[in-house]
Amino acid sequence: MPATNFTKWLAIGTGVGIAIGRHDLTATAVRVRPSGTRVLGELIIQNFREQAAGDWGATYTRFLKKLGLGHVAATVLLPRQELTVRQVSLPGVSDKDLDAAVRFEIDSLNPYSEEDVACDYARIGHTASVVIGITRRATLEGYTALFSQAGLKVASFTFSAAAIYSALRLHSAPPSDGFIAMEALEDEIEIYGESPTKPMLSARTEQSVDQARAFAIAELRMPPETEPTALHDALSRPLAAPADFDRSRSCLGYAAALSTACLRPALKVNLLPADQRRQTSRLRYVPTAILATLVLAVFAAVIAYPRYADRQYLDQLHGEIQKLEPAARKAVALDRQINITRNRAQTLDNFRLHTKDDLDALSELTQILPPPAWLNSFQLTRSAVAISGEAEQAAPLIKVMDGSRQFRSTSFAIPIGKGPNGAEVFSLRAARQGIVP
Repeated sequence: MPATNFTKWLAIGTGVGIAIGRHDLTATAVRVRPSGTRVLGELIIQNFREQAAGDWGATYTRFLKKLGLGHVAATVLLPRQELTVRQVSLPGVSDKDLDAAVRFEIDSLNPYSEEDVACDYARIGHTASVVIGITRRATLEGYTALFSQAGLKVASFTFSAAAIYSALRLHSAPPSDGFIAMEALEDEIEIYGESPTKPMLSARTEQSVDQARAFAIAELRMPPETEPTALHDALSRPLAAPADFDRSRSCLGYAAALSTACLRPALKVNLLPADQRRQTSRLRYVPTAILATLVLAVFAAVIAYPRYADRQYLDQLHGEIQKLEPAARKAVALDRQINITRNRAQTLDNFRLHTKDDLDALSELTQILPPPAWLNSFQLTRSAVAISGEAEQAAPLIKVMDGSRQFRSTSFAIPIGKGPNGAEVFSLRAARQGIVP
């Protein structure tokens, strides 16, 4: 069953449900929270009709005080055999006109006179169907007097269908395509079901399980292969419970306790007159609600603050960046201008160095060439020198130039020849030492 959102967070409270059986009285106390349900205790008063009301009432009072629930008023489920449950469809009737429409239908739904009837009703969810609980006024007054003599605080007299409907929606939503739940109780079978065609089915029968299943399938118009689930399994499984707690035996009292524990039951039907209802004070929830609100607020703040702080920090950072951006652009432009100026100065320095290097190379060449050698061609580049001329002996010139500080890797560009005056004609090429082109 998919969990609901809003309804789940209203599941906060403590409730006591009392199921009146043919012979026994079963009281179940629960504590409900959005995380789940805990059964605080269970009391079964056997043959209560044969005991003095004050005796079993004192037992019940001690049971509640032991659990710290002496202030809690109970929701009581009337016996099904002493109650008539009817369901009518009133399409088009608004909530404002619902009371008049139901009162009009009451006469046709029970065999008693209007003065002898005690009843209450509620619309089933958002449908056009209304569930009505009817009992004889004398029956209701008898139970009211009995519980008053026993000293029990009673907030509501209702019936199983209303309690089960509310209990099923305490922490989750029932299947939208319908379901059937059955439970064997006191030699009878309690039947409850819902379907798209019929929002609620509630009955008690002495038939067999197969006959009860066939009846429920027909009433709810569900597929023939539909298998019922146990009613106690359809209700929310408690997180904790006493060791002797039997969910199958106590499913109706458990459902009644669940329905009264939440702040807003899904289906509220109360046959007890308003002036006789004993309400459990809701003021006790105020500190818990305030504390829960504060915890949720702190939790939300803890989750939201990092994102808020990051956003504020980024906004401040972007603001500072925008303030400093003109100065940063000016600094970048200034760095670019400085680099350009530095490159220009370096270029001028390099040119000045080139002149000195070239003069040094020319001076070196003048010193190392032995007279009467002379040159008729001289070419000087950044990496090499090429000379041609005449000398008495040209071959030793290679060794002379390689032994200088300015030249290396000297070689003849063309073979040595003879000049008209008998001198040797040469053409040399050499690399310059320590010069980066």
